[in-house]
Amino acid sequence: MPLVIVFFGILLLFLLITLFKFNGFISFILVAIGIGITQGMQLSNIVNSIENGIGNTLGFLVMILGFGAMLGKLVAESGAAQQITNGLIKIFGINYTKVAVMLTGFIVGITMFYSVGFVILVPLVFTVAKATGLSLIGVGLPMLASLSVTHGFLPPHPAPSALSVMFEADIGKTLIYGILLSIPAILISGPLLTHFLPKVEAKPLKEFMTTKVFKQEELPSLFNSLSTALLPVLLIGFSTLISLLIQKESFLSKCINFIGNPVIALLLTLLLATYSLGISRGKTMNQIMKTYGNAVSGITMVLLVISGAGALKQILIDSGVSDYIGGILEISSMSPLLIGWIIATLIRFSVGSATVAGLTTAGIVLPLVQNTNVSPELMVLSIGSGSLMLSHVNDSGFWLFKEYFNLTVKETLSTWTVMETSIGISGLIGVLILNQLI
Repeated sequence: MPLVIVFFGILLLFLLITLFKFNGFISFILVAIGIGITQGMQLSNIVNSIENGIGNTLGFLVMILGFGAMLGKLVAESGAAQQITNGLIKIFGINYTKVAVMLTGFIVGITMFYSVGFVILVPLVFTVAKATGLSLIGVGLPMLASLSVTHGFLPPHPAPSALSVMFEADIGKTLIYGILLSIPAILISGPLLTHFLPKVEAKPLKEFMTTKVFKQEELPSLFNSLSTALLPVLLIGFSTLISLLIQKESFLSKCINFIGNPVIALLLTLLLATYSLGISRGKTMNQIMKTYGNAVSGITMVLLVISGAGALKQILIDSGVSDYIGGILEISSMSPLLIGWIIATLIRFSVGSATVAGLTTAGIVLPLVQNTNVSPELMVLSIGSGSLMLSHVNDSGFWLFKEYFNLTVKETLSTWTVMETSIGISGLIGVLILNQLI
């Protein structure tokens, strides 16, 4: 019976979001209440579970997503993103433009939400393609593959950060493992894949060709841009690696772990960026704070959707559904990593949102992490890989790509969808290989 309840609950979630166009947060809460009632929970306990689920999920993520959004916005508006693009193209040369654009997408994508990175970087792709004579698809897909991979694999992005919290995974390890998986996934799904895709002539609409282009003298230095954009990754990664080499209870270890905490790492980076990309570039403190305010307002709905998913997860746990499903899955000979990937893929295909797919899957498979020896960090990445699979007409990213590159639905399916699916498969293979090595 619990399986039937979950099935119809998730089906209702899909219908509310896709068919009836309900707000994602409202949909999650309604489904959570419905599952709680049908499972026989007391009404007061349902409310408590929802409150606990929202609180436990948001407590950590509000700061990570808030600081991440602020940093990403400043990187874009200061011209740092443009400088990184220009600098890498100059370093790699015209012949390796795809690699340069791919690296730009990866570097910028670490601190910038996917949709923001897309809107900021795609017009630059148009400029690069026009200047080099390369096809738009050939230049654009490697960059978008990088953005997509960072969105699905790497904290501080919403899904991997939230999954890390739910599974009690070490965010530093998740970041390091995610970067290891990202490199082959991007190479396969970006520069390599473009050679095998059907020839598609993308002609972007004129209105998408215009973007704010900074003059060279207005741009921050390449070193400043790169060091600021990558500092959170460096701090978190450095802390994780060093903590493996020194005594955990030592004062030095505690200091390093403090600095490497994702919240502190992002806060330190944001303080540095406030000066290096703001005040030193002639911006006033009021202008910088306005930028930060606009950035935070843009992620409000993301936070609400994530909190709604946290509420549903808690209901599944408190009602006993997760334990029931976990007991069934435990007797399966299939790897928990593969189970998580499959469920995330199915939800992604049905509902379209990678974040929703990842968070919904987490609530279902949580007992597998708690009751088996599977690595919670690899579970995060397995679900993240599945959440990127089979993007099609119910995914906003699908339509962003279609409209910006002025393609037909068929052309978008043969390029964008294939690229996203390639990332999901590459990620799963990488997770299974890492699982044998660690």
